[in-house]
Amino acid sequence: MRFSYFIFSFVTLFTLQFSGQNRKVIDLKEDWKFSKGNIQAASQKGFDDTKWETVNVPHDWAIYGPFDKEIDKQTVAIEQNGEKIPTEKTGRTGALPYIGDGWYRKTFKLSDVNENQKVLLTFDGAMSQPKVYVNGKKVGEWNYGYNYFYFDITDVLEEDNVLAVHLSNQGESSRWYPGAGLYRKVQLIVKNKESINHWGTFITTPLVFEDVAKVNVKTNVTGSDLKLVTTVFDADGNQVVSNQTITLFDNQFEQNIPVSNPKLWSPESPYLYTAVLKLYKDEKLIDEVSTKFGIRTMAYEANKGFSLNGKVRKFKGVCLHHDLGPLGAAINRSALRRQLRILKDMGVDAIRSSHNMPSLEQLELCDEMGFMFLAESFDEWAKAKVKNGYHQFFEADVEKDLVNLIHATRNHPCIVMWSSGNEVPDQFGAEGVKRAKRLQDIFHREDPTRPVTVGMDRVAQTMKSGFGALLDVPGLNYRLHLYEEAFEMFPQGFILGSETASTVSSRGVYKFPVEKASMKQYNDFQCSSYDLEYCSWSNVPDDDFVLQDDKPWVIGEFVWTGFDYLGEPTPYDDKWPSRSSYFGINDLAGLPKDRFYLYRSRWNTEDETLHVLPHWNWEGREGETTPVFVYTSYNSAELFVNGKSMGIQKKNNETPQNRYRLMWMDVNYEPGTLKVVAFDDHGNLSEEKEIHTAGTAYKIVLEPEEQKIKANGEDLAFVRVSVVDKNGIPCPTATNQLEFKVSGKGTYHAACNGDATSLELFHLPTMKLFSGKLVVLVQTTKEAGDIKLKVSGKGLKTGHVTIQSVIP
Repeated sequence: MRFSYFIFSFVTLFTLQFSGQNRKVIDLKEDWKFSKGNIQAASQKGFDDTKWETVNVPHDWAIYGPFDKEIDKQTVAIEQNGEKIPTEKTGRTGALPYIGDGWYRKTFKLSDVNENQKVLLTFDGAMSQPKVYVNGKKVGEWNYGYNYFYFDITDVLEEDNVLAVHLSNQGESSRWYPGAGLYRKVQLIVKNKESINHWGTFITTPLVFEDVAKVNVKTNVTGSDLKLVTTVFDADGNQVVSNQTITLFDNQFEQNIPVSNPKLWSPESPYLYTAVLKLYKDEKLIDEVSTKFGIRTMAYEANKGFSLNGKVRKFKGVCLHHDLGPLGAAINRSALRRQLRILKDMGVDAIRSSHNMPSLEQLELCDEMGFMFLAESFDEWAKAKVKNGYHQFFEADVEKDLVNLIHATRNHPCIVMWSSGNEVPDQFGAEGVKRAKRLQDIFHREDPTRPVTVGMDRVAQTMKSGFGALLDVPGLNYRLHLYEEAFEMFPQGFILGSETASTVSSRGVYKFPVEKASMKQYNDFQCSSYDLEYCSWSNVPDDDFVLQDDKPWVIGEFVWTGFDYLGEPTPYDDKWPSRSSYFGINDLAGLPKDRFYLYRSRWNTEDETLHVLPHWNWEGREGETTPVFVYTSYNSAELFVNGKSMGIQKKNNETPQNRYRLMWMDVNYEPGTLKVVAFDDHGNLSEEKEIHTAGTAYKIVLEPEEQKIKANGEDLAFVRVSVVDKNGIPCPTATNQLEFKVSGKGTYHAACNGDATSLELFHLPTMKLFSGKLVVLVQTTKEAGDIKLKVSGKGLKTGHVTIQSVIP
């Protein structure tokens, strides 16, 4: 299938849990037994695991540390970074103990399964190379740790069952922290043998008008002499339309259902319908699945770009790795929701899963909260980036891995594009072109409604080989100097910034003199938050802004990255200690860096932005030049130091920085008050902000991001912790060691301060402030009631906060 451009209409859905007479979905969450090591006979039913650790799934065994430079020390030249000479690298995969074997065992009863039923065992991901046993019998294995997979275990079941899973993580298997263990959910699905197939429904709309949407429903089933009834409900639970069919085409039902006056899904209005599919045999209900779905149209057109629901727009996107900072790779819905809430405030409308298959929870939340999604699949194809990467499985597994990705996720309204790879070495030569076409053809075969891209970093080579020309969407990772040439060479008529910026910074850290610099290193292994430092292959944000604003054929960008992540500590991957990234717009704790407000000033069109940097505590720099930047949605502002005007600055086109920032480069530091006054386009005072020089740290301040959380044993409260002086002024350079204590209906879970050089363990109830802040994570129990957090530190007034845990 060949597309010079894409225009299509589309309805999507995702499957929810449904438990009833004919189908039961059982989460295998609690009371797993876990042990690390290659343990003989652990797959057998009678094996004694009583001395093993008891854990809940999702679980990441490596996040508990310790950090150790020897774990992932390598002598290597990183080709993606343009390196030619091998050097010692540390912290590349987070310096956490993910390498090695692990065993999980879980007992469960299934006493009511009859001969007409079947049982599926499903995994949303297992890191990695899982081998799965039920009652001592091997039921299957899977290599790719990011993929969803399932096995039919009906024939090996007994009344009392033992599930055992062996995982093996090789060293040098990743370029970032991959996590370890059963880090995504595991479920049992009990249903009739004659039933709707797993991932068996696919819904599109060939036509969407203002007054009606034609909803096409294809449902694969197992069985004969069946009837399918599909009923659509609106967001308030009111029935919209119902349709039934008895006509099977090769085990597939097809229905065309009109939805009148459809409400369209978009980031601004993520409206979701619900479809209930009921399968009957001899007028008896034998299966039922409830789904949510969205109706929308989208188009990719030459010289016009990307349109959603008929309106041209550009992706305001970020890339996200899969780890959740102090939680590691273990999926947690409340942590994912928090990330999306922060990004929504920044004005983000799109996310790229980098560089692997996303969790189903992340997609469900993006459907619900309104984020378009670029779903990526692989970081490697047949040619290696790392010694033990996906290349060793590519030829045998790539098709089944892609089919599972597409079938499991193709019905989410958030997904607007697929990516078959990121910066793969296969970009070179005819062999790589053939591989790109092979993968793109699989996507088109399984889902003809969405285009396919690849994040290309070898753009000059892909222009010569035809690699970039065959893609539905040519994605450029950096290489701004080649955008114009690529646009002229490639036939699609548009370019996507599939990965942009890679600016590096440390929250609350500022370096002097203030200047643009590539791969700059300092003795404290931090990066300056003046947001002018970047990597050898990349650039500062403003350079991308120019292309996004001035070139209509550039259809948007996905910034590297929305949040810091574990591993890949460029530009300090040859220094220790440094074990997490500096790329994030938000740090590893989810606290915004200054760069957050630079993007917010452009992307959040609903709220004004006015942010001043740096902080104003510079003892010893009195009289020295200390530039002041303002990131704002206003076009002009006046700066005052202790009441004295430093003049009015206006955005202009002199340089990319002048176009998007207000900068006073000649300010001399003197303690006191820094004040900025912003003006609207008519010169009227619109908003002002002050920052003050703080005195000695006096009191701990706790700010919960939510006042109520669910008493389900999983929900998390994120509490921001800082210190202030006696006048309540924040102390931006504080590094006090703090202690945490949780009482009531909750437990202490973790803490994080966002310092890429910290070797303090997340799960211990103590941590130093970094740049005056950190975040404490408190987890609910299954009992409702008050959760009390107490934070103390030597010489500081203790902080207290109470959070309510409520019945879900």
